[in-house]
Amino acid sequence: MLHRHATSHVQTLLQTNPAVAVLGPRQVGKTTLVKTLASHYFDLELPSERLRLDLQWPQLIAEGALVALDEAQAWPEVFPRLRSAIDTDRRRMGRFVLTGSVSPALMQDISESLAGRLALCPMTPLLATELPATALDDLWLTGGFPDGGVLGGGRFPKWQRDYLNLLCARDLPDWGLPAKPSESLRLLRMLAALHGQAWNASEVGKSLGLSYHTVNRWTDVLVGAFLVRMLPPMLPNLGKRLTRTPKVWLRDSGLVHALLGVHTFDDLLAQPWVGASYEGFVIEQILGSLQGVDRLDDAGYFRTSDGHECDLVVHTRGQVWAVEVKLSTSVNPHDLRRLRKVGQMVGATGLILVSRDPQKVRVGQEVVTDLAGAIEVLVG
Repeated sequence: MLHRHATSHVQTLLQTNPAVAVLGPRQVGKTTLVKTLASHYFDLELPSERLRLDLQWPQLIAEGALVALDEAQAWPEVFPRLRSAIDTDRRRMGRFVLTGSVSPALMQDISESLAGRLALCPMTPLLATELPATALDDLWLTGGFPDGGVLGGGRFPKWQRDYLNLLCARDLPDWGLPAKPSESLRLLRMLAALHGQAWNASEVGKSLGLSYHTVNRWTDVLVGAFLVRMLPPMLPNLGKRLTRTPKVWLRDSGLVHALLGVHTFDDLLAQPWVGASYEGFVIEQILGSLQGVDRLDDAGYFRTSDGHECDLVVHTRGQVWAVEVKLSTSVNPHDLRRLRKVGQMVGATGLILVSRDPQKVRVGQEVVTDLAGAIEVLVG
């Protein structure tokens, strides 16, 4: 079994918190993680499991062993119980581990009942640092979902299509996206086609026959379900016109490729948008790795109207890193000069130019490296 970075993070958080919530998309491995840690496990999406928890609650509280509550947002009634149990003995740590697949509903319950009592741990699909280095291109092509991605044994892209069809038919309506499954899939395909581009809800609405208000509401649900990322612009105080709209990304590269009809690595390399695909893959790997060790303070992108841009600006541990991604095995000195210029604009303390060349070259706080080297520099 692969060791997930989130496992160590959860164990650390449980030492200093009564409860920890593991947040991430469906089928990312949350259930497997909490089952390996907890003495008692309950799937709160099942009425029978809710009844079992209700009947065993006094015994569980008295026993004090770690209790796992899977998909906690499915049974909001559990949150007042958790608050009462925690407040009865605030000095006891490591009592509950929760999971959730939809952020807004869960975060509302947490803020109302468990603020100050619970720590959050994000969990992403598989990261490059959790796999052998030789699996990197497979991870990029098929994505990081354990059952259908790089470990899926040839199930890509059918697994991804089935996954999205089931989400659109069952989960997304329950989570606040009141659309027909076919409409939700059309929106997802549109988002895949816009992968890495500036968000324009009006244009998307015209293509789908919807108002921009509706498109924004529906997309917010997909963001809350950890399927989509809106990467905000960084807006330093400059005398230049800056791009002020977020970029939109599907967070898992395998979902992007399945939605856009890619089957093989050769198919991927032949696409005109392959550079945007790789850029999104690298950005998600970096952000996921930083979140996994609780070292991501802020992140965004930078672009001015006169062509100065940077794919990713990361704030971590008091430092600001400007990161540029190139789908190439060679680095053009002009790219590094442009990155230096942008770094000055955003007040960067370090620069990273990510390419496909495994050779790492570092001069002070300027680094030219591959994805693994970039994560090593940022995470430490």
